[in-house]
Amino acid sequence: MALKHPDWWKQLAPRYAETRPRKMLALDGGGIRGLLTLGILKKIEALVQSKGYPRLCDYFDYIGGTSTGAIIAAGLARGMSAQSLIDFYIKTGPDMFQKSRILDRLKYLYTGDPLREKLAEVFGSVTTLEPDYLNCLLLVVTKNITTDSPWPISSNPEAKYNDPTRKDCNLRIPLWHLVRASTAAPVYFPPEVLPWDPTDQSKTFVFTDGGVTPYNCPAFLMYRMATEPRYALGWESGEDKLLIVSVGTGEAPNLGTTADSPDQNILTNVAGLPGNLMYSMQIDQDTNCRTVGRCTYGLPLDREIGDLIPRTAPVPARQFLYARYNADLSPAGLATIGFENVDSAKIQKLDGVENMDTLLKIGDAVSTRVDAAHFGPFL
Repeated sequence: MALKHPDWWKQLAPRYAETRPRKMLALDGGGIRGLLTLGILKKIEALVQSKGYPRLCDYFDYIGGTSTGAIIAAGLARGMSAQSLIDFYIKTGPDMFQKSRILDRLKYLYTGDPLREKLAEVFGSVTTLEPDYLNCLLLVVTKNITTDSPWPISSNPEAKYNDPTRKDCNLRIPLWHLVRASTAAPVYFPPEVLPWDPTDQSKTFVFTDGGVTPYNCPAFLMYRMATEPRYALGWESGEDKLLIVSVGTGEAPNLGTTADSPDQNILTNVAGLPGNLMYSMQIDQDTNCRTVGRCTYGLPLDREIGDLIPRTAPVPARQFLYARYNADLSPAGLATIGFENVDSAKIQKLDGVENMDTLLKIGDAVSTRVDAAHFGPFL
């Protein structure tokens, strides 16, 4: 689709003015388990580099993420490598996710939170969603608890609320501030307050983690926002026109109470709500992608429908090509990739900074399944 306002796209205009097949990368939420995602992304990065794309932002036209996925997506869209983001997580992981820092963070709600300072340092204190600062389109999923609604915020210059003539233009929000809002997980961190229009107090909103929206896995959301005309991007659908690669932070059902003792461990269940919500939502969104798109790779979804990868011809044409890379963190799943001695419950912790090295190794193990064939004609 021709750009309606090419001048709003600035240096990105030549790339996005072309009508050509498009590629999108969607990154799940999951706290410190983002390191698992990065282990997989290193392999994808090496794969596209072998085809002449120096960075993931050069290959993927649209990168989106939720919560910890938003941190990674923002870094990639800025041009960072997977390794540089790994280094960032290893260095700042305790500040971002360690429980012992949470009470300290409460007193920083309206002052100088060290995490905010680190995000501003990495992404740039004056960096916004404007095209000057990004190498590809970016989507950050947040939850506006003032309006009680998901707010997926895109850098698409044509989008309704990105019009530069608006006082509350989304593109002028500092990138670090937006990412911080997407990572404000309930139970773990206080909410984030963002003034959308400094001259209008009614447009100051309170945000919490995007992982408590239906879009902890943002892949199907990105498909809608790329193809639905009202989002003003208007990319074409089709298996040869649109690729979505989705990368998770590991998954496994969190088994709870039984019929024998339905009230047991209520406090434990409440503390586990963020993780439980993320798991349920990512399975739902992943399933949507596999039924509307043609899945080329992905773990089984459940015992009834399996992995939904078409294996018999002819296969009806689908709306996009889809690959889903993730780790099964159940005891059985860990055993299949050589981690039978890893405690399943402990490795699933969103704040398990003691697991950083193991999470990277699990990501590396899963990355061996990445294959150029999964990308079809897009490589």
